[in-house]
Amino acid sequence: MHISSSLLSFFCLGLICLLPAMAQEMGMFTVHHTIGNVLCCKCGISMQPNAANMCANCLRSEIDITEGLQKHVIICHCPECDSYLQPPRTWIKAQLESKELLTFCVKRLKNLNKVRLVQAEFIWTEPHSKRIKVKLKVQKEVLHGAILEQAYTVEYVIQDQMCESCTRVQANPDQWVAAVQLRQHVSHRRTFFYLEQLILKHDAAARAIMIKQMDQGIDLFFSNRSHAVKFVEFIGKVVPSRSRNDKQLVSHDPKSNNYNYKYTFSVEISPVCREDLICLPPKVSNSLGNLGPLVICTKVSNHIALLDPFTLRNCFLDAEQYWRASFKSLLSSRQLVEYIVLDIEAVSSEVNIGGSKYALADAQVARISDFGKNDTIFNVRTHLGHLLNPGDYALGYDLYAANSNDSELDKYKGFVLPDVILVKKSYEEKWQKKRGKPRSWKLKSLNMEIDDNAAKGRDHEEKMNSEYEQFLRDLEENPDLRFNISLYRNKEYQPSEMASVTDGDDAPSVPLEELLADLDLSEEEADNDSMRE
Repeated sequence: MHISSSLLSFFCLGLICLLPAMAQEMGMFTVHHTIGNVLCCKCGISMQPNAANMCANCLRSEIDITEGLQKHVIICHCPECDSYLQPPRTWIKAQLESKELLTFCVKRLKNLNKVRLVQAEFIWTEPHSKRIKVKLKVQKEVLHGAILEQAYTVEYVIQDQMCESCTRVQANPDQWVAAVQLRQHVSHRRTFFYLEQLILKHDAAARAIMIKQMDQGIDLFFSNRSHAVKFVEFIGKVVPSRSRNDKQLVSHDPKSNNYNYKYTFSVEISPVCREDLICLPPKVSNSLGNLGPLVICTKVSNHIALLDPFTLRNCFLDAEQYWRASFKSLLSSRQLVEYIVLDIEAVSSEVNIGGSKYALADAQVARISDFGKNDTIFNVRTHLGHLLNPGDYALGYDLYAANSNDSELDKYKGFVLPDVILVKKSYEEKWQKKRGKPRSWKLKSLNMEIDDNAAKGRDHEEKMNSEYEQFLRDLEENPDLRFNISLYRNKEYQPSEMASVTDGDDAPSVPLEELLADLDLSEEEADNDSMRE
């Protein structure tokens, strides 16, 4: 048998590597290999040998690897939007001593490719000093292959220079190129409270030069048409909406054939909101397999979720399906009436529909407002059998006393309206115990200007505060509603042990693990009104 020379050498090499370990296991004497020291050829101290035969201090005195590298750089900073100029025309937003700013500073250095960057860190400077100092640690191969490591400091001088968008705004605040008009024709602003949090989480309005709160919506102004188009596309992904656009000629240069336009995008959001009672048009009901006709809107995102509270049948309509045969709400959440559950009997087991749990049940309820006046009791079928117990409170629509004037409802001849349709469990009695107490969480808000023509006055302010408080309660009651938004810890909140004992069965609240630490909030920003508790 012939063994190749390569295979034999590989076998011998493996055997040589295993011999020391085998000798140590057998208790045999082994010779430990040591690295000898030599004397530095300059200062004569003992050191481990290297290619230059010089110690590190002597190498640094002989050779400066930072020679030719920039140690003073001038950078442009916009004080309005807190961004930095990346030549030639790109502006980058970055906070002081952030990783984005450190990356920007390192990229501004020239000839840094001649050395190997090992470490970079900020050296603290006064914020008003207009100086940024960065300590860099670099390596480079010097004499005969020896690698030298050296640290040096780079000083950046900040020069204030406004970016193009901020310059345009300061020169003329109304000098916008594209405007987006968000509108929803309903009597409340709960949809815009929710939409505001989605915009903040996804930073969708970062390019807006101005945001104005209007009577039935919001106006956003952009310096570029593409930014407005991108925002309209974002709105279409989070709520069922339709849009149309128009343009107006501002100026025209016949010599260069340049045209300047102002673009306007009108976005209409579906008037159907969560917890609304809807009477489906006959054509829509037939297209959905004879669903309804009375249904409850359980969720609104880029589609509308509808549920029949008497049969637990459900469907989902996207924006195209809705606007093809649009419909309005029969009753809205502002018309909910509080009931007390006297008795309840389960009809079906609990089922999961679209991520939410429901169970059919027959219940006896009475209006809270009837206590002490009459003994009117209603027998209803509800989809809240998994939540309600005798003695609980529930919110529902009082069709017994409602004056319904709906053309779609008149088309269903022979249809008998139920007396009551329950929508959700009520925690009003428990909310009264927590009235005036701070929450452990808070929300951010957009920096919006209020339109001069918008409704003002004490009544309007009280209405806005009441609707916002109801929105906060909805977030605490509904985990699905707060799934897509960011909630932050309230640093000023201090839990009271006595309050938890006296309240007993407390109202719904947000778990601490769902809250985010608001690291970007400065103490100065915490005091202003941009934070709503």
